[in-house]
Amino acid sequence: MYDMKHLRRLAQLDHLAPESFAAFKALDDVAFKDGAIPRKYKELMAIVAAQITQCPYCLEVHARLARRHGATEEEIGEAVMVAVAMAAGAAVTHGAHVLSEPKD
Repeated sequence: MYDMKHLRRLAQLDHLAPESFAAFKALDDVAFKDGAIPRKYKELMAIVAAQITQCPYCLEVHARLARRHGATEEEIGEAVMVAVAMAAGAAVTHGAHVLSEPKD
């Protein structure tokens, strides 16, 4: 099902819901522009979020943009491992929900 060609269909959203789609594009533009956090780091953050949400489209797009904005393969690799650590940490801490209260 995953195919980058599917992203061409987003133009339909622009046609079908132009005001909402324009608002999304404006938010995306503002969120990713250089600010207190440079664009390169925002793209690395997006890679981590895409790993956690498991969005292959986001992974591909933001990895490409991270490289375009100066990220190295080492930085991208470390970002991936941050996502791995976050997912593992979430799994471990959620384990507390299934454990019984310790007996004093």
